[in-house]
Amino acid sequence: MLGPPCDDFTFGYPGDPPMTLSKLLRVLGSSRRDGRNLNHDEAYRAFSAVLSGGETDIMVASFLTALRWKGVTIEELVGFAQAARDKARLPCRDMESVVCVCPPHDGSDRVPPLEVAAGLIAAGAGARVLLITDQGLPPRRGLTGASVLQELGGGITWDPTEVEDWVCKARFGAIAAPGMLPGLMQLRKVRGELGVRTPLYTVEKLLAPSNAAVVLGAQEGAVLGTAVEVMVGLGHPHGIAIQGIEGGVIPSVRRRSRGIELSGSNQIPLTVEPADFGLSDGCEPDLPMYGPPEDGEGTGDNPLMVRASGDVIRGVLAGEQGKARSASLLGAAVILKACGRAMTLAEGVDAAVTSLDSGEASRVLARVIDLAK
Repeated sequence: MLGPPCDDFTFGYPGDPPMTLSKLLRVLGSSRRDGRNLNHDEAYRAFSAVLSGGETDIMVASFLTALRWKGVTIEELVGFAQAARDKARLPCRDMESVVCVCPPHDGSDRVPPLEVAAGLIAAGAGARVLLITDQGLPPRRGLTGASVLQELGGGITWDPTEVEDWVCKARFGAIAAPGMLPGLMQLRKVRGELGVRTPLYTVEKLLAPSNAAVVLGAQEGAVLGTAVEVMVGLGHPHGIAIQGIEGGVIPSVRRRSRGIELSGSNQIPLTVEPADFGLSDGCEPDLPMYGPPEDGEGTGDNPLMVRASGDVIRGVLAGEQGKARSASLLGAAVILKACGRAMTLAEGVDAAVTSLDSGEASRVLARVIDLAK
């Protein structure tokens, strides 16, 4: 189902003069010594310009590259994300106790997208889960929740109204990000030709209503605190940023995963140690070996890998033991803690086990597939 039509776009806040990317590039400068960071207003108008379609691909690429070498500040990311949200049709704005699961939209290369299983398990335990995802997105073009949900029989939409109905009736829904913000589609060529991750990678994961709790995947390194500060700047009351497998939302079963929980005005360090719950394993959930993809393609373009990912999710929901089940349970526990359905990760794991073993997680998927017909 196609997303909403693009309407006329206004740069920045009402009454502000237009600001082109060429002007903002001069603000950024040609080196760290002759430029400066953008303030919130400049960042807001910059991303408005990026999404407007009125700038050339070369100018957009130059701007994104300049931000990459400069380094993006929290204030800039908040401004970018707010501009994207103000343009988007966000579902579940008035829904209570909804949690948005926000993995990398360009997917994974080595592991199945277990955020689908984790989200279904959390929904089976009573959470209202909105999975924000995409498919075929450069530079990685990896396996995503969108791919595996289609393989499972449906349950992914481009329509914000439809996905809100699914979350209301089935407690789980998944939406392709361009369905909320069509301007993202026109940026695929630029991001594919750049071949590296830019601030787009972060902003697209933050297309969530500010009333929702958020579970946000973060890469390794010093970005964890930045992710939480951006969540604060965007007004989220609760959430967890976690450095999961391949920068996703699913904790490792091989080693501890670091995270930070946002609870009101408090930021609390979070560690997910799989051995604490009897869920550790010597290696991560994996997929069959396959040859290198063709030029311009990735793991998510391989139908055999998509099918294998679907089989892994089916196995988890059917009760198969193993590392995929363990990782999915940990992911569900993080989701349940983020939205307040569990006070501790241990309570979250217990609730997730009950949801999975009772068959409720499978029934959630069946309801979503039925709604999608």
